[in-house]
Amino acid sequence: MTSESTRVEGGEGIEGVADVEGGAGRAGGGGGGEAVGWSVVRAVVPEFAGRVQERFGAYRHHVFATLRKDGAPRLTGLEADFRHGELWLGMMVGSRKVLDLRRDPRFSLHANPGPGADLSGGDVRVSGRAVEVTDPEVVARYAAVVKPPEPFHLFRAELTEAVRTYVEDSYVVLESWVPGRPLRTIRRMSDDAALRVELGRAPG
Repeated sequence: MTSESTRVEGGEGIEGVADVEGGAGRAGGGGGGEAVGWSVVRAVVPEFAGRVQERFGAYRHHVFATLRKDGAPRLTGLEADFRHGELWLGMMVGSRKVLDLRRDPRFSLHANPGPGADLSGGDVRVSGRAVEVTDPEVVARYAAVVKPPEPFHLFRAELTEAVRTYVEDSYVVLESWVPGRPLRTIRRMSDDAALRVELGRAPG
């Protein structure tokens, strides 16, 4: 559908998390490179992060991908909760995805596409590692506001990538961000001789 040649063009309401487990933090280990909390994404690329969060907020349930013991993907439904500057993932006790994450914390979360084919707000996905939260005070604080069925498991998302795809005029536009790199925008058409790659300002 698209050309593989590339032409590069140079270019360019949530509470803080300081009181939740000591801040956003950066998770180590696992795969996919550096992982950061949602508060870091909002601080580095605020406009992009706002579009991603707004897209997730359009629907309650989304598609969550974990890795089975044999490495095959497992897809399940999950709610995504942006609160206190972080992305929280609540799960039922004994669910297969909890066992998956305890064995391998890598995940992807794809926003509910909604009805029809217009993809209002774009097609959005985030990936990273899920950090299980066991601090009773943090879990109780979350439960007091969200009121999930109890007992439950709580994970905090540490992201390695965020991607948004949408249609603009005749182009398919893909925005992607990974920690430590500028926001990258690719514009493509099915008959393009080259892809247009635009880089945002590097963080820091």
